Formats: sequence, structure tokens, C-alpha cells
Amino acid sequence: MPNARSAGRPAVTLSEDDGVRYLHFGTEWVQGGMRIARPFALELEYQRQMMAIGLLLPAPRRIVQLGLGAAALTKFCYRHLSSSEIVAVELSAEVVAAARTWFRLPADNDRLTVVEADARDFISHPRERGIAEWLQVDLYDAAARGPVYDDVAFYRACRRALSAPGVACFNLFGSRFDPSFNAICEAFEDRALVLPEVEHGNRIVIGVVGPALDVPFGVVYERALELEARWRLPARRWVAGLREANALGARLAI
Repeated sequence: MPNARSAGRPAVTLSEDDGVRYLHFGTEWVQGGMRIARPFALELEYQRQMMAIGLLLPAPRRIVQLGLGAAALTKFCYRHLSSSEIVAVELSAEVVAAARTWFRLPADNDRLTVVEADARDFISHPRERGIAEWLQVDLYDAAARGPVYDDVAFYRACRRALSAPGVACFNLFGSRFDPSFNAICEAFEDRALVLPEVEHGNRIVIGVVGPALDVPFGVVYERALELEARWRLPARRWVAGLREANALGARLAI
């Protein structure tokens, strides 16, 4: 997940417990995981929540992911969104090698590309403007104190990288949630939603670009049922969480 030059190259380490293999950057903090018997499933709850963007835009043409980690989101999208092109951006060659060797990340092909680059440089380049319908951002260093990039300028670059319509999700963790959320709201012109905190303290924020969205929650629940059938993830729980965490009434309006 680290994608800042200042972070250097992480010391990639592995652990296994109860059939799950974990990726670390030389500390006890988990940077990704894979159930060995189900290598294309999402083992961590916050990563499942990052798929909640499918409630707003279920069939993206192009997905860009900043931060590779153990490649859980990359592999899940590769398996379950067969019509989507996926670009995963990761600074560390060691992390990419670990993902391919120990976490079953497929080789690059016509649908999947892993780019070894700094996330901020990549997403800020003019050629990346409007190139993604989905953007999934999970950028933490070995100490997991806060996102590697966490300022309004970075989040604005993320917004510019989205097409219209487009949707982004950001993994936030720890005590810096409020400043991070406020920066995302400023960058996305207050078009941001949050999901409830998961067991280990992660919170997922969703930012939206494009035409105004205003639909009854009944329609959103119908889409959640479709996603549950396709992805085998708790999409109805995401809908309930969005309503509760954002104090929404009968309609999803953003």
C-alpha cells in the first residue's frame, strides 16, 4: 500500500494464521490478506466495503486502484467484473513481486495492468484526467498512522481522474478520520458519503462525480440484491450503513 517516495521500499514480510496469509511491511500492521483456500475472495471487511461503490455505478469500464498490498481488490475485480479494465498502481517492486508470488495476482494481460509508479504522480498526470469510472484508494505506510497522501490537492487529483459519472472510495483508518473526511468533502464539492466503521477501525468514504444522483432506497436495495447474487458480498448491509451513517431518509441523494 505505500506509494510515497518518502516512504522508501517497505520490508515485505508474511504471516499465516488459521488458513489466512497476511502481508506486512516489517511491522505488526496487516497490509492485506488472503484466505489460502479462496485466493480471489475478499478476506478483510473494509475491503468488502470498498466494493460498495458498485451500488452507485455497477459496471465500470475502467477501474484504477492506488495501492496494491496483497492484491485482494485487484483480484476480486479481475474475477467478478469481467468487462472492466483494471489498472493497479504500486510504487514498490517488492510488493508487486510478493503479490504475484504469495497472493496469486495474475500476470498482466489485456484486462489487467500493474504500474510501478508513485500514486500521486500517476493520478496527477494530465493524461489520467477522466480515465476511470471507479477509483479505489488504499494508501498506508508500515506504521499505518494515516494515508500516505491526505490533502485536498491529492483528493482533487483523484476527482479529476474520474469520468462523469464516476465514483471513488478511500480507506481511512485511525484518529485522522475527521481531517481526512473534510479534505475529501472539499475536493469532491461535498458529494461524499461515509460507511460505518468496521471492527478494526477502518472507515470507507465514497466520493461521486457527474450528474446528481437522487433515487429511492428501494431501487438501491434492488441493486444490492443483484450485487449479492453476483459477488456474494453483504451489499444490503452497505445500503443500511449508508442510510444510517449519513442520516439519509427515503432517498439516496448526492
